[in-house]
Amino acid sequence: MRVGVPKEIKNHEYRVGLTPASVAELTAAGHVVNVQTQAGLGIDFSDEDYVAAGAVILPDAQSVFAQSDMIVKVKEPQPGEIAMLESRHLLFTYLHLAADKPQAQGLMKSGATCIAYETVTSRSGALPLLKPMSEVAGRMSVQVGAHYLEKEQGGRGVLLGGVPGVAPARVAILGGGVSGVNAAQMAVGMRADVTIYDINNDRLAELDMFFSSQIKTAYASKAAIAAAVAKAHLVIGAVLVPGAAAPKLVTREMLKTMKRGSVLVDIAIDQGGCFETSHPTTHDDPVFVEEGVIHYCVANMPGAVARTSAFALNNATLPFVLRLAKLGAEAAMAADPHLAAGLNIAGGQIRHRAVADALDLPFVA
Repeated sequence: MRVGVPKEIKNHEYRVGLTPASVAELTAAGHVVNVQTQAGLGIDFSDEDYVAAGAVILPDAQSVFAQSDMIVKVKEPQPGEIAMLESRHLLFTYLHLAADKPQAQGLMKSGATCIAYETVTSRSGALPLLKPMSEVAGRMSVQVGAHYLEKEQGGRGVLLGGVPGVAPARVAILGGGVSGVNAAQMAVGMRADVTIYDINNDRLAELDMFFSSQIKTAYASKAAIAAAVAKAHLVIGAVLVPGAAAPKLVTREMLKTMKRGSVLVDIAIDQGGCFETSHPTTHDDPVFVEEGVIHYCVANMPGAVARTSAFALNNATLPFVLRLAKLGAEAAMAADPHLAAGLNIAGGQIRHRAVADALDLPFVA
């Protein structure tokens, strides 16, 4: 198969769909890999590094799309990229369609087969291709939250871990999944006062065992979330409904109870965000203030640590890329129902029920 890797063009997106090591695996298996010039420059891989791995370097995205059967990316295709997709193409990348109807409609119009990293499942029901970026975003959320709590950033002027004689900041984490756990690990390491909220009692019990006395856990009722928000210095939104839009857990009225200069970090922003007041931001302009509360809602958080993120993502995606390249999309999905769960759009139709429901569009099995 001819596999194409265009340069990412989303704001401050430096990751790359395939690293040279991944390219070498594909070329060793007999596949052609077309890489757009300077696609890996953001993580310090030169065109020469890709040539050494067996890649063909092409001058622009148009050439990559025209000469490739499968397109491997990191972030959702931008309008100009969607315009280059054809019905013969297989697109393998993050899509996050539940919060992006125009993208979904563009992909439907293209006729391409679109498999989303974030809805591919594992035997246990986990999301193996979302997990590495959830780990990165979870860890980053505490890092950026601590930064924006600093006074010169407009924050309350609170040190996350406090000091002897001065209490640490209170951190409320909404969601006990991969992002939430990684956020908690970082916050605990910085000696914050951490509580994780979730609606799954079994998961709360697991978290209680895992963290022992390092954190507190609480059932995520509306009343509990409202009380948590009112006293928290940092609230991290880490909820996930696979393929669907994130539920709005924190309302504007709750926001009004928060201390001025407190911080919200919305990891769920790719899926529409879990705070009523959230809207996507970029690394160029990452925060805004509502009701005196700083909102960090960057839709590609892991892009800020592009090298770590690109390696982590490739570790997870490469086995699937190899399988798709070897068998083609139809046969690969027929052989692996977990990969088939990643199918979002094909033949101009929505093929994932949660996506269809979120966008109010027809679902085709």
